[in-house]
Amino acid sequence: MSGGTTGKTSKAEPETDWRRLRRMTDEEVHAAILEDREVRPTDEDFWKSARLVIPQPKKTITIRLDADVLAWFRRQPGYQTRINAILRAYMNAHAEHR
Repeated sequence: MSGGTTGKTSKAEPETDWRRLRRMTDEEVHAAILEDREVRPTDEDFWKSARLVIPQPKKTITIRLDADVLAWFRRQPGYQTRINAILRAYMNAHAEHR
């Protein structure tokens, strides 16, 4: 593969309400961030140990999977990324056996 774009675009509707966000004041945005349970504040110590990680490029392969397994993964977007994550977790769990 050339590494360029595929020309495919997402058909999913964006979940961000951009009109609502543009109407919010900076204070309202900040308050919403503080209320978000998934947001974890960072401090100076966090950034001291932070490092840039550039992901490795993916390889295109052909793999044969059972039809029901593939159908199960394809129920949600990002199924190839999910399969990769599962295989990586398995690899990491068995790293000492190499």
